[in-house]
Formats: sequence, C-alpha cells, structure tokens
Amino acid sequence: MRDTVSQELVARRLDEQISARFPVGRRLAVLDVGMGRGAQALRLARAGHKVTGLESDRDMLAAAREALAGEPEGIRERVRMIEGDGTETGVHFLPGSFDVVLCHGVLMHVQEPDAMVAGLARMLAPGGLLSLLVRNADALAMRSGLAGDWAGALAAFDSDTYTNRLGLPVRADRLGALKATLAGIAAPLHAWYGVRIFTDHVEDDEAELSAEQLERVLALEDRAGRTDPYRQVAALLHLCGVRG
Repeated sequence: MRDTVSQELVARRLDEQISARFPVGRRLAVLDVGMGRGAQALRLARAGHKVTGLESDRDMLAAAREALAGEPEGIRERVRMIEGDGTETGVHFLPGSFDVVLCHGVLMHVQEPDAMVAGLARMLAPGGLLSLLVRNADALAMRSGLAGDWAGALAAFDSDTYTNRLGLPVRADRLGALKATLAGIAAPLHAWYGVRIFTDHVEDDEAELSAEQLERVLALEDRAGRTDPYRQVAALLHLCGVRG
C-alpha cells in the first residue's frame, strides 16, 4: 500500500503542476531519471507525452521494458529507455532538452546530491518543471517512534541517514537545504507536498484495501500532504522547482 499511495499522490500532483504550467493538450518532452519499473514514465506516455527513461539498475530496466512491451504501439513509440546513471545526464542529453524532469526516490542513494540536482536542472528548457521525491530528514524519528523503537527514534534526531526496508543505509534530505539548492541552480522551489504521513509504517503483508478504502486513504494523505504541520512530518517530500 505504501508504494501505491506514493505513486498515486505523486502522479496527481504532477498532473496538477503540469496543467498549471503548460497549455492544455501540449505534448511534453519528459525525462524520468531513475525511473525504476516505469510507473510514472508509462503513465505520462499514456497521456500523450514523449518520455525518456534513464535507469542504472538492469533488473529494474528489464521490468520497465517488459511493462512497456504490453502497451499499445502508439504508447510504445513515445517511450525511450536508456541504461545510465542520473549523475551523467550531460553525457546522454543536451541542455534544455526537456520540459519536465522527474527524479523520484534517487537522491537518497546519492552521497553528494547537489551536483546531480544541478545537472537535472540543466536538462530543462526555460520554464520547465523539475520534480523531486526525497526522504524527509526532518521526520526520520517518526517511523522508529511509531514502531516503538525508542532508541532508534532518539538517535534519528541527530542524523540524516537511515536504514531502509531492504536493510541498506541511505540518506535523507531537509526541505530547507533543498530549497536553497534549487534557488542556487535557477530552478527555485515552486510547490512542495508531503507524501505518506499516515501510511509509512504500514507493513508489506498488511491486508489489501478495497477500492473505496484506498480512495479514503488517498484523500486523507492528499489533504495532509498539503497542510501544515502534517506535511512537515511526512516520510517523503515531493518538491517541484521551475527553471528560470
């Protein structure tokens, strides 16, 4: 359920930001860096946009290509998938080539993210939209605290790293620092949302929700993710910067 909530909320907010910035019906050039299994890339291709996906994990790339193979020809021809690292966008693409650049769930695996974010911004045409999804370092104590791991929660206050559900050490970002980074690379923060305020602690094997129950959860998460103080303690932050 956590992944479903994240993907759906990010998709809805992307649609909102795209609709606010670009004329209705315009076909956009989209770059999805670290596209994973291609959920957002395929959704945007179905909406008529031309999408390039960049993914360094060969298993993920294979899964994305398999998913694409099941789409109608008209959608398949709008998607290009490339094996590559998000720190090397300048190797693959010319500056200003894209209207929208997505980088979701990637920065947590990058030790020095500022250079990568700057490279992503360079891929944007003027007025283009940069969409980042990151772990919220200001709320790292929440998961441990809700799970009753008091020592872990206390230690999280002084850290910007954590161990993810796969047991891997990864890092988190703070809203203030990312806001400063975006301003410094001429893609200032335009809007930001919280993602997974109430559902981050849900276990993978928890019973599947009905469509009606899921829509209630999404409505709750969407409302909280736009509202202070709730969004400040979300597990993830969705930031949208606009290229000047």
